[in-house]
Amino acid sequence: MAEPRIAVAVVTMGNRPAEVDALLESVAKQDLAPARIVIVGNGCELPDFADRLFLPGEVTTIDVGENLGCPGGRNVALARLREYGDVDVVVELDDDGLLVDADVLSRVRDLYAADPRLGIVGFRIADEHGETQRRHVPRVGASDPMQGGYVTGFLGGGHALSMAMLAETGDWPAEFFFAHEETDLAWRATDAGWKILYAPELLLQHPKTSPARHAIYHRVTARNRVWLVRRNLPLLLIPVHLGVWIAVTLLRTRSLGGLKAWFGGFAEGVRKPAGHRRPMKWRTVWRLTRLGRPPVI
Repeated sequence: MAEPRIAVAVVTMGNRPAEVDALLESVAKQDLAPARIVIVGNGCELPDFADRLFLPGEVTTIDVGENLGCPGGRNVALARLREYGDVDVVVELDDDGLLVDADVLSRVRDLYAADPRLGIVGFRIADEHGETQRRHVPRVGASDPMQGGYVTGFLGGGHALSMAMLAETGDWPAEFFFAHEETDLAWRATDAGWKILYAPELLLQHPKTSPARHAIYHRVTARNRVWLVRRNLPLLLIPVHLGVWIAVTLLRTRSLGGLKAWFGGFAEGVRKPAGHRRPMKWRTVWRLTRLGRPPVI
């Protein structure tokens, strides 16, 4: 891909106005100006950022009447970019993140220009002290956040997506609302033959957080885990994967309330429709295993 055109997309619920301003200002300081910036108000009305901030490219704000969750909000941005038809790669950033370095977008451009089968580029997530949480390193058992390379997953907080890849794989699973949506998209991308690159030189500064801070964490994590495997795994692997994750949950979860919510979500995942089923090929199972993240754990 020669000189891919870059867009930036941000989804916010309107509760972090100062953080969103800081993020957009860090985008404006990039040495490569994005062709477009799309900001989605997930269940909120957005201010006119272009009037208050000096932003490059075409700036579009979209107010959505209800909170669609992170994947649903991102799909709104993707749909608008697809209507414009003049963007090749979209960089999606958490609304409380910050691009510390000025060359992030130009590095993204160069990576995609060098490899037409590059589908997803995952950024390194680190707090203001430069520390990356273990769960933010997209490799099983990996402790060095500076070790990049091809992987089978990526972080939702900061990443880039090929629009050509999305045309083949489909967009985010909006029904997930929160949790495991990155894995669902990553598995579909891998199954379609697209590469996922973890590029630690691309830094998104982000406050240290715990996913369990969300009240719905245990329920939707369990529900979406069931939906994830029902949508993507060969039938023979579904009970294996879910059996492993039930055991892991019983070992890790200390709260009785958390366990109750988890099993309630698990039952919801079994009972309710999981969306379109596209089981991955067995060669994809092998590829995921070879890259260090077998789809049964």
